[in-house]
Amino acid sequence: MSTKVPQNTTDQEIDIFDISKSITSFIEKTNVFIFRVIHFFVRNWILVLILIGLGFGLGLYLDASKKSYNNQIIVTPNFGSVDYLYSKIDLIQAKIISGDTVFLKNVVGIAHPQAIKKIEIKPISDAFKFVEDKEQNFELIKLMADDGDINKVLVDNVTSKNYTLHTISFVSNELTDENKFVEPLLKYLNSSEYFNAVQKIGFKNLEQLIAQNDTIISQIDHVLNGFTNSVKNTSKNDKLVYYNENTQLNDIIKTKQYLVTEQGKNRLKLVGFDRTIKEISSTLNIKNTQSLNGKLKFILPILFILMFVFIYLFKGFYRKQSQKNL
Repeated sequence: MSTKVPQNTTDQEIDIFDISKSITSFIEKTNVFIFRVIHFFVRNWILVLILIGLGFGLGLYLDASKKSYNNQIIVTPNFGSVDYLYSKIDLIQAKIISGDTVFLKNVVGIAHPQAIKKIEIKPISDAFKFVEDKEQNFELIKLMADDGDINKVLVDNVTSKNYTLHTISFVSNELTDENKFVEPLLKYLNSSEYFNAVQKIGFKNLEQLIAQNDTIISQIDHVLNGFTNSVKNTSKNDKLVYYNENTQLNDIIKTKQYLVTEQGKNRLKLVGFDRTIKEISSTLNIKNTQSLNGKLKFILPILFILMFVFIYLFKGFYRKQSQKNL
């Protein structure tokens, strides 16, 4: 055993020496590489500055000439028009891709159709609003969630298309405003004869429902006032009167509370029932800084320098290989 220990110690010393030597060699190679890089740029500093200036100038020009803006319109489709809305937006996108500016200008009414590069529509996820006071919607989500992830269910087309609010997003290469795009688009989306007829009937029906509920609430108030007066008269006569559950007074009060709540919702709903596709809000001309938009003045100088380095290395490699093969 005593003869093996010194041997192991010697092996360890050799391993440490080799590791130290490898680290030293790596540091030396790194220093040489850094020196060569610095030497390369010092020797070619004039050409490097020219490439940086050329790339920055060209990038600045391209950033200024190729602008991109994001625009959003939040809408709510009424009277079961959600599928109609999505099909219309898909049609406009298809016309944009095919370059059919005649359709976009004459049918949709966009003044500068060549400025629109893309349009799409997505629902605004609002699961709480979707199931609010709608037990059948809650049961639908529970049923669909049994076979999959609840998050996927909430963004599934079957569920998401039934959300109240939807966002129409479009990309333009110039500044736009309500008159140039939003108003013509909404006018086009609300041009369906069928849904216009449904909208008129739906609006009138809601007005009648509000009026009818007001009448019922007034009648309930009359009943409650009569009951109050009866109690006051009984108190004056110092007589005990017993009321049992058959008077259904509690049910009457609950019915009034329900109707008052519904009236509030109906009056809010009436505000959006003047159109099939109702605009809620619009946000226009958000400068697009995603991808390469607005960054070419920084990217092109780096790209030009990398190309110059690649050409330089390629020439050196080609020259060495040529000398070997001669």
